[in-house]
Amino acid sequence: MGLPTIPAKEVVPTPLDSLGLGIGPGHTSFYMNALSNDNIPQICSEVGLTCESCTAETARNLAAVCKGLPGKMVAQLFVQIYPNSACAPMHRSFASHYREASVALAETVTELVEESLPQRREVGSAGPRMMAAVA
Repeated sequence: MGLPTIPAKEVVPTPLDSLGLGIGPGHTSFYMNALSNDNIPQICSEVGLTCESCTAETARNLAAVCKGLPGKMVAQLFVQIYPNSACAPMHRSFASHYREASVALAETVTELVEESLPQRREVGSAGPRMMAAVA
């Protein structure tokens, strides 16, 4: 007797209930209003985000993950991360925060490397040493 199979196109209700109070049925409830092109800034402000804080934090995270990207690549990633036209005015701020975070991370890494290197000791005199051959 083989293992039971699940048909590929069968829709099965989820056995999970909501963990929180007041959240609708199912486990994939979206906590923001439905997305549309005309209410993106409103949706973000409803959850406590400003355009500046959103793009600044995303740029810092991008700098931590993708170091040393050229400006064109940062611009392309901004458009991929923020496809909505309401976010477009934040492109310059995003690029600026990316550059600042990249510089700060590079300085931090340099400091950590310098701290972790052992101190070099100078050799006063190096006399001849005898070595024995081992067979």
